[in-house]
Amino acid sequence: MPISDGEGFDRLALPLQRWLWEQGWSGLREAQAAALPLLLDGEQDMVIAAATASGKTEAAFLPLLTRLWNAGGQGVVLYVAPMKALINNQHERLGLICERMDLPVCPWHGDVGETLRKRFFADPRGVVLITPESLESLLFRRGTELNTLFAGG
Repeated sequence: MPISDGEGFDRLALPLQRWLWEQGWSGLREAQAAALPLLLDGEQDMVIAAATASGKTEAAFLPLLTRLWNAGGQGVVLYVAPMKALINNQHERLGLICERMDLPVCPWHGDVGETLRKRFFADPRGVVLITPESLESLLFRRGTELNTLFAGG
């Protein structure tokens, strides 16, 4: 069943379009369709506010992953989450999508080993899912490197 491209679906990266179709999506949810052009075209910050289970994660990540894809996979999406459990959940969900796009997803909190962090520092691109505490630590320990780490895209 084709997804309606009146919602901007045709603007998403091809691997995302394929993945959504394979998952049986028949269309984008309201928050996703509204956020898509704003995040693809905009240069301003935005807040996505919608009910629980309304697709807010995908509303943000579908256009942001498309932007990464269009930039040749270079750049970093930094997702700050308040809890490790949310990061672990998002890592699982986003990992399935990003695997198709050859984009790494790096969970970053106190329970994540140094190996994943070293892998990110060696090739800083993809999605970083981080807690506020870990972000603060990163700023203090590697603050002078952040311009380089997050300069892509």
